[in-house]
Amino acid sequence: MKNIVIIGGSKGIGSAILLQQLETNFVYNISRTAPDVTHPNLKHFSVDVLNDSLPEIENIDSLIYCPGSINLKPIGNLNVDDFRNDFEINVIGAVKAIQKYLPILKKGDEPSIVLFSTVAAKLGMPFHASIATAKSGVEGLVKSLGAELASVVRINAIAPTITETSLSANILRNDRMKENMIERHPMKGYLKANEVAEMADFLISEKAKSISGQIFEMDYGIVTFKI
Repeated sequence: MKNIVIIGGSKGIGSAILLQQLETNFVYNISRTAPDVTHPNLKHFSVDVLNDSLPEIENIDSLIYCPGSINLKPIGNLNVDDFRNDFEINVIGAVKAIQKYLPILKKGDEPSIVLFSTVAAKLGMPFHASIATAKSGVEGLVKSLGAELASVVRINAIAPTITETSLSANILRNDRMKENMIERHPMKGYLKANEVAEMADFLISEKAKSISGQIFEMDYGIVTFKI
């Protein structure tokens, strides 16, 4: 049984990861709200990652940082605070968590870190200037720390396309919009949270012991294919 720290495990993709890990690992969830589940293998800390001190945890094998944002506006409607807030949530929060828990992670069992990017960091998409900028920072962090920690801790990121969660509810708010999103993707689909959770599970497992510093696009073909 491994000790998994999930930051932002109460909603969306983080919740799917939390539910998947509970049966076989001990999970520490750090988020502002408690998850809608209780389990003997779960300990929750009600913490605002950006503004509060992170809790002390004695044993950690994997750290998964899930908080993100979807702030889609034309560049003329974005202000400096939009960019600053997205960067804080996506990059600074991850840096804060890594700096806090890295000394403990280094003592873990095949330790690993998983962060989250987006397909918009690779694929130019209108109205994504702020979030694409922030997530590009996440990808740079993964590459740099992958090299710095190569012999000690693995770190990778998942870059999903649109995923059906509460965060994307406005984008997928009716059947017509869902059908349009399906048609935009060459493989005729978009992600469910449990699909992303499966990738996270793989990346923290022994099966991925040779993989670090990588960005895994779960894109239903939207970045990879032009059809």
